[in-house]
Amino acid sequence: MTSADAADARDRDAQGRARNARPRDGLGRPLPYGADGVPRQPEGVVRAPRETVAEAQALLEAGRPFHAHEVFEDAWKSGPGDERALWRGLAQLAVGLTHAARGNAVGGARLLRRGAGAVEAWEQERGEDRPYGMDLASLAQWARELAGRVERGAGPVDPVTEAPRLRRSEP
Repeated sequence: MTSADAADARDRDAQGRARNARPRDGLGRPLPYGADGVPRQPEGVVRAPRETVAEAQALLEAGRPFHAHEVFEDAWKSGPGDERALWRGLAQLAVGLTHAARGNAVGGARLLRRGAGAVEAWEQERGEDRPYGMDLASLAQWARELAGRVERGAGPVDPVTEAPRLRRSEP
């Protein structure tokens, strides 16, 4: 098969963009065609920020951090420019948890720390520590603690028990 044949054989969406239609497991790993996978997270959904947080939290609690990352990615791509770094940092946290749950200690720790740094930088730049009810300082602390444990050999971790709380209880 030539590279042109391979390109033509790729899965494509209704607009002709390349999309991998293989089923995926709960941590986003591709499964063989025909296997039972978890439902895919729809891409390109525009949500209100609090809806993004609520949907991502539900996915995290269900042990699906890869899918939570896709929700954050939608917000990063569709939200206002001054919030993109926040949503990208949150997506990195979710992907870091995904890698840690898959047993990838190096990638998991790296992304957890990168995401922690991104949300802290956004918080410092904006002077806003609780956007949409999220506790950014606690999220950064959670990420750094998990990164340290993963590096010391705690992985693969259970994505359900390690899922962060995006929002703290409000009085």
